[in-house]
Amino acid sequence: MTLWNGSFPFYPGTNACFPFDTTWAIIISIFLSILATFIIILPGIRGRRRLFWFLRVVMGLFLGAVVLTIQFTRDWETGWVTANTSYKSFSRALVKVDIGLHVGLTGVNITLVGNPVNQLNETINYNEHFAWSLDADYDHSYAEGLEKGLPSPILYVAEKFTTQSPCSMHRQYRISSHYVSLTLWMALCTWLISILLFSMPILLYGGYMLLLTAMLMLFSLLFFFTVRNIPRCPIQFGSASLKTDYGGSFWLTLVTGLLCLLLGLGVIILNSVQPKKLKLVFNLDEGQGEEEEAWDKSSLPAEPSSSAQDMLMVPLGELCEVTATQL
Repeated sequence: MTLWNGSFPFYPGTNACFPFDTTWAIIISIFLSILATFIIILPGIRGRRRLFWFLRVVMGLFLGAVVLTIQFTRDWETGWVTANTSYKSFSRALVKVDIGLHVGLTGVNITLVGNPVNQLNETINYNEHFAWSLDADYDHSYAEGLEKGLPSPILYVAEKFTTQSPCSMHRQYRISSHYVSLTLWMALCTWLISILLFSMPILLYGGYMLLLTAMLMLFSLLFFFTVRNIPRCPIQFGSASLKTDYGGSFWLTLVTGLLCLLLGLGVIILNSVQPKKLKLVFNLDEGQGEEEEAWDKSSLPAEPSSSAQDMLMVPLGELCEVTATQL
């Protein structure tokens, strides 16, 4: 069935531009609000303790925000290609478009942007998300895309990740993404425990938990690295080939994991080599000194006053004479 000069009909619906994911925006807003709250109370901290306290707060919030945000980002693996390809099925009309593939832990985003945007009397600006999380059915999302009449390049790329595809890319990416997500949730838990241990303060065990957080984050990258080295089906658009590479979330996870590793090792080494400097960083030297002095003073018997000492030093006979004279 054709309409309007032989063009094939599309189901009604607005084109989807590249989405602004509100999930990670909400997470970042919450952490920024917490940081603003700590900045407000910062003037109430005296002396050099202010700088060390502020650095600990910023570093702790940064690590937590990264570990939580990368669970929902969609740029663990990205790739773009510019090609001349057909826009609609069973149509000979060609369009020049930029095709993007963005792989996340919850699914893939396929982007189609015209170059220029307006071609064939249409605005070519699409982004479609196909989920493969535990509560989502990728094949069902692909079937809905067929029903909506999505452009051919999007359906061609999405078909590579279906369960029926001979490429077996769906199983590889889906399993690895689940393991990456699981290890990152564990890293978030160990980060929370390290924050609690540092605030108690139990510095050595806090360093151990921070080191465990780094190992979990780096281990999650290993899961994602293995799927990249498995041979995959090529995604061809004529002579152009869509190839992907590690995205921003992968490199951000790597940098954050290495940072946690350095901080954890630094805490452990300083605790064994220079414990006083470590206490200085965590503002424990002055507080502990005051507590120790208070404890020593409370444990010692009360010293007699100078007048009482003078009275005790007076001979008993003289004391009696003084008392008799007063009577």
